[in-house]
Amino acid sequence: MPRSVNAVASRARRKKILKAAKGYFGARSKVFTVAKNAVEKGLLYAYRDRRNKKRAFRRLWIARINAATRMHGLSYSKFIHLLNQKDIDLNRKVLADLAMNHPEAFKAVVDTVR
Repeated sequence: MPRSVNAVASRARRKKILKAAKGYFGARSKVFTVAKNAVEKGLLYAYRDRRNKKRAFRRLWIARINAATRMHGLSYSKFIHLLNQKDIDLNRKVLADLAMNHPEAFKAVVDTVR
């Protein structure tokens, strides 16, 4: 009886990896074993950085809010404390957007919490 190897599935598996490695430099996009390692590592980075992106954006928003509040004579921490005291539910993303794109609206928020 001839040996059964299921070449169709093997080829499909290799093609899937090589397609995912398209655009990688040198052997990383051509050689299956190298491409497999590169793709696996890339997927790990993607998983990790989906979480890191949230941290990075929060830091950016805080920096923008801090810069804007200091123009109005407040620190970031005092501003957030006053927001919580007045029960104003605006998240940092919205506050940072107001600070950057609508300074007059942000000034109104600062005046409200004072």
